[in-house]
Amino acid sequence: MVQGGKVALITGITGQDGAYLTELLLSKSYKVHGIKRRSSSLNTQRVDRFYEHPDFTLHYGDVTDAANMMALINRIRPDEIYNLAAQSHVAVSFETPIYTVNVDGTAILGILEAVRLLGLDCKIYQAGTSEMYGNAPAPQSIKTAFQPCSPYACAKVMAHHLMQTYRTAYAMFCVNGILFNHESPLRGETFVTRKIVDAAKNIYYGKQNILKLGNLHAIRDWGHAKDYVKGMWLMMQYPEPEDWVLATGQTCSVRDFCAKVFAKLGIELKWQGLGLNEVGMDSEGRILVRVDERYFRPNEVEFLQGDATKAKKVLGWEPKHDIDSLITDMISA
Repeated sequence: MVQGGKVALITGITGQDGAYLTELLLSKSYKVHGIKRRSSSLNTQRVDRFYEHPDFTLHYGDVTDAANMMALINRIRPDEIYNLAAQSHVAVSFETPIYTVNVDGTAILGILEAVRLLGLDCKIYQAGTSEMYGNAPAPQSIKTAFQPCSPYACAKVMAHHLMQTYRTAYAMFCVNGILFNHESPLRGETFVTRKIVDAAKNIYYGKQNILKLGNLHAIRDWGHAKDYVKGMWLMMQYPEPEDWVLATGQTCSVRDFCAKVFAKLGIELKWQGLGLNEVGMDSEGRILVRVDERYFRPNEVEFLQGDATKAKKVLGWEPKHDIDSLITDMISA
């Protein structure tokens, strides 16, 4: 479906979702503008392949700088804005709570106000997270009440409500997408799925001896980022601005995810012990996985399972990847 040269602005374009969304929008004939923060080291490897594309442009900026965002939005005049920028590491949000709330919660106000004051006919997408549900009973749907358990989740809840407020107060096209865990080969190295995959490969090739993890029994609903950015776009094409959940509905614990990754490499893990003493050993009795309390969060979210019935019925969205194909993709990258 050709979109006739729509203009999209993506914050957080250098991240996993930003890269896959860029690929999708360019394939639909969008002109894609992205915002990246100035840094002394390059962090554009995920989008470097788009540099020569005539419809791809990067701009320096920061979502916490409202004046900067106003100027960029005024210059670009986008049809669609996808706000993917975030401090997205839950554990880090406990270490940098004020920064996290500024980036993940308050910054969306700069975008909303810019679109409102400039009088643009522009759709806005806000990237929510399953962490907003905390330990609310599963499965969590669009009707489930939020119970945030971290500064990251609290900030995202704030942004979610700001979007709803501007939608009702000013009739703006504000879309909230609550996405459950989604991974890919482009996932950041500090996130647990990527950490497990990298460590398992290093152990397999003799470059690493042991993998240290936190809560092995946290259960998550893991999907593939490629499927989820397609869902973002579908939300923005729906005639009315609404709130949506994207999830596979299938769950897996961190321990089972770990076991699946090692199994793909021909290593069967056997688990012994409990709590901080739990270890994963190979057939020769070597300890390959160990629990380290330094990786536990002050508040643990134990069970997240999404109910994406609305998105499936109304948008026709269906995830094409299951957890096994996701792991295969991450390992082979």
